[in-house]
Amino acid sequence: MARHNRQGEGTDQRGFLYELSYQPDWLRRVKVTRNLASGRQSTMTLFRNPQNCREREPGPRVRTRIFCPEQELDVEVTVSDSCRQVRQLRVTCSVPSPAGGRGREEVTFTLENGLPDP
Repeated sequence: MARHNRQGEGTDQRGFLYELSYQPDWLRRVKVTRNLASGRQSTMTLFRNPQNCREREPGPRVRTRIFCPEQELDVEVTVSDSCRQVRQLRVTCSVPSPAGGRGREEVTFTLENGLPDP
């Protein structure tokens, strides 16, 4: 039987604080990617599961929520993966441009599975 979601948090390249709700036996880490003014991309680890390995098999449905009021972001992803084949998900969101900027920018979150067996 799958365990209840856990809470975590992380800060991105621009200093925004994100709260996460994650399935502790599925999620290994979350990376965040932003486009820089120079045209390059910046990718960093937003959150890493503090567990070294799974305690139990994850359930057939896995939910991950990413919440950041400053970025007007509240996204929840639910994946049905009864055969346990999903290794990575990418979610691209449109958020307000940084302080003083106009318009919006894209932020991509990469959710990675892969905690080893106990």
